[in-house]
Formats: sequence, structure tokens, C-alpha cells
Amino acid sequence: MSRSLPALRRGRLADAASRLHKQAGVVLALVLLVLAATYASDRFLTVPNLLNVLRQVAIVGILAVGQTFAILTAGIDLSVGAVLGLSVVLFARLLEHHGLVVAIPLGLLSGAVAGLVNGIGIAYGGIPPFIMTLGMLSFARGLAFIYTGGTPIPILNEDFYDIGNGYVLGMPIPALMLIAALFACGVVLRLTPFGRCVYAIGSNEAAARLSGVAVRRYKVLVYVICGLLAALAGLVYASQLSVGTPIAGQGYELDAIAAVVVGGTSLFGGAGSVFGTFVGTLIIGVLANMLNLTGVDPFVQQLFKGALIVIAVFVMSRPSRG
Repeated sequence: MSRSLPALRRGRLADAASRLHKQAGVVLALVLLVLAATYASDRFLTVPNLLNVLRQVAIVGILAVGQTFAILTAGIDLSVGAVLGLSVVLFARLLEHHGLVVAIPLGLLSGAVAGLVNGIGIAYGGIPPFIMTLGMLSFARGLAFIYTGGTPIPILNEDFYDIGNGYVLGMPIPALMLIAALFACGVVLRLTPFGRCVYAIGSNEAAARLSGVAVRRYKVLVYVICGLLAALAGLVYASQLSVGTPIAGQGYELDAIAAVVVGGTSLFGGAGSVFGTFVGTLIIGVLANMLNLTGVDPFVQQLFKGALIVIAVFVMSRPSRG
């Protein structure tokens, strides 16, 4: 036993050093990208443009925070874009008939319910996360089309419009919502028993179960959080565009997964952080902004994004191979 304790401490120190190394690498990548963007365009490092970047990344960033929870448990949620779309049309219709007080809580509740269904199917039904959330993607998107008849619903509430387009102390409200989500979820993951159990489940689910962790219950809660944050992102989306369209959020699930992966969270679970996810979101946002400012064709931008994801996964996986 006396020999095993020092070995355990060394193992924990090595794990901590590896996490710090990865986070430092992600931050360095962001710094280098910012320097490249500053060199490529003199319009990049201006206050209006930087605030615009924060506004643009808010929706994907909020989705990515929820996706971090799912991936940390060695799962995934492919339905967040469709759940966003469903919440958008619900916000629009409820605003039309009932106002803000009813629309916002019920719209957010729709995301939590979708996440609850995902979590029950995965944790208690034994359905793989990929399959369960892929089914929810189709279900939520189809429900949004049925609910609207395929016709966008205009949003005319000016108070609602301010949520996605207003400022508080010079900061865009969507950026403040993203920062609040990051802070709250970061505290939950790092400073609460629930957060430690999320990491334990992703590291070794069988060992976590034998240690007394309520794996099924925590998995359900993880997907509820993921769905709730998808609806919160839908709130920002609906407010910014002032229209409830059933195609809202198409492809956003891939952007959210990309931000999580680029930020250093392992697709195999058990390693990562919301801070890394935030940096990954900024990397993708800064890259897109730089390419826009330099006039790169939007179709070519997809190539850059794909290459960035592949490179990030390759770099992050090298220590584990070694």
C-alpha cells in the first residue's frame, strides 16, 4: 500500500500536467490565430468587430457547453440543432399569443423535455447515444415543420428582440448569456459531486457504477442540461433573426461538436473542460471572421473548418498514443 500511494499521486500529477499542457496548446493556437487575423486584416482588431465575433459565436458556444457534458460521459448529442429549431418556433408562436412571460419558460422547457427523452432512452433503454439523439434530431425537426406547416412565423415583440441584439454595459447580451452559461457549467463540473461523477462516468462507467455512482440518473441529467442549453441557444437565435423558422439550427450540432473537440475534450469521455470548449468556440469564430474579412469564398471556408477539426483531433490524441 505504501508503494501504491506515491504511484497514485504521480499518476494524478501526470494527468494534471497533461490537462494543463493541452489547455495551454489550445490557448496558444487561439493566440496565433488572432495574430494571423490581425495581420490579414486591419479591421479585425477593432472593438466593433471583436464584439461582433462574440455575438456570432454565442449560439454555437451555448450549444457547445451542453455538448461538453454529453461528450465528457463518452456520449454525444446530435439533436441539439433540431431541438434549437423546435424551441425557436415555439418561442415565435407563444410570443404571438401569450407574450414573454409564458413564451420563454415554455420554450426552455421544450428543450429540457427533449433532453429528458434522450437521457431516458440512453440510460434506461440502453440505446446508444448516437442512435437515440439521431432519432431525436429527426423527431424534433419533423415536429417543428408540423407545428408551423413549413411556414416561418414572424416575431414582432420588440422586448424579445433586445435579448439577441441589445447591449449591457457595452457588451452584447448574447455574449453575456454565453459567459453566464460557461461560468455556471464550469462551477458545476469542477466544484460539485455531480461534476466529478460526470468525469468518472466518462473515464470508466463500470468502475463509476461499482463505486456507487448513480450512472443512469446522472446520464439523464446530462442530456437534460444539453437540451436546456439548446433551447437557450434557440432563444438567442429567435431573438436575433426575429422569425421562427423550422429550419433553424440545421448543421449547428456539427459546429458545437467541432468547438468541443477543438477545445481539447476527448471524444472518448472523461477529459475536457468548458474553458477549453470556450476557447475552441473562439478559434472557430475567429477563423470564420478572418476568412470573411479577407473575402474567402464561403464554400472554401468549410474546407478550412474541416481541416481544423482533423488537425485538432490528431494533435490532442498524440499524448494518449505515446
